[in-house]
Amino acid sequence: MSITNRYEFLFLFDCENGNPNGDPDAGNAPRIDPEDMRGLVSDVAIKRRVRNYVQTARGNQMPHAIFVEHATNLNRPIVRSHEETGGGFKTDADKKGASKDKVLKARQWMCKNFYDVRTFGAVMSTGPNAGQVRGAVQVSFARSVDPVLPLDLSITRMAVAEEVKGAKGSGDYLKWEQEQPEDKLRTMGRKSLIPYGLYAAKGFVSAHLAEESGFSEEDLGLLWEALVGMYDHDRSASKGVMACRDLLVFKHVGTDGDVEQRKRQAMLGCAPAQMVLDNGRVYHLQRRADQAGPARRYDDYQLTLDLTRLPKGVEVWRWDFLEGRLMQIAS
Repeated sequence: MSITNRYEFLFLFDCENGNPNGDPDAGNAPRIDPEDMRGLVSDVAIKRRVRNYVQTARGNQMPHAIFVEHATNLNRPIVRSHEETGGGFKTDADKKGASKDKVLKARQWMCKNFYDVRTFGAVMSTGPNAGQVRGAVQVSFARSVDPVLPLDLSITRMAVAEEVKGAKGSGDYLKWEQEQPEDKLRTMGRKSLIPYGLYAAKGFVSAHLAEESGFSEEDLGLLWEALVGMYDHDRSASKGVMACRDLLVFKHVGTDGDVEQRKRQAMLGCAPAQMVLDNGRVYHLQRRADQAGPARRYDDYQLTLDLTRLPKGVEVWRWDFLEGRLMQIAS
């Protein structure tokens, strides 16, 4: 059964001495907004790590398999969706002229079996046609709370990876090594990072789109779990130390005395998203008054809640790291 409430969420994470999201158009340097020098992390990068967590936690098994896998052909599972729904997939003519009913069945099969299709949606008309799905969950670009300072550092690699011309085996490579001066057997490289950055990403969960894809309460719980735990399974030298620092969830529940009307309110929402997601309304995220100099840790910031500004019909939930689950704060 699909979810029946609208949600917005605020996801806070930080990066210490690492590159949270490299920009291919800038030599893979950390992404920044050039107008205010605040760091950026793309929605694609966040969703990739959610996918990776789900793949690790659930073994990439249906109905929690991942459609957009690393180094795969997306058309393979789309073809399988036609095979599994009885329509088969045989010719180019069939690919171009598949009936609406056949495409619908393939689309439903993809939603049923792939977590990321239900969650984030997918364009599945890239050859064999399984239609398109608008996902129940959308995530914005994350932006750092303060400006960040990208650094481009020189590093030394104490070895080389030269291709020796005419070498026929490992013995020829050993002979070449022995003939080289020591300085020729090391090389220089570059490493891009930021000393520290606290990032805020805003997310949205639609109950109406969940009806189309079948995004369920179980799927929603797995999303919260993935956001909190995904960086613990994505360690690398380039990423430095990254961690989820806080997760605030705003759940629309309605206010009407009539049960059916309240259900409609819960699906549609009881307030515009900005009323709960804009900094300075329900929550206040800012530098501590007694902290001077550039921020270098999460404790240099303070997150407080002003529940008097919480719109009616909306609940606030917050991730409890000790309990390992969302805990309701107020309604």
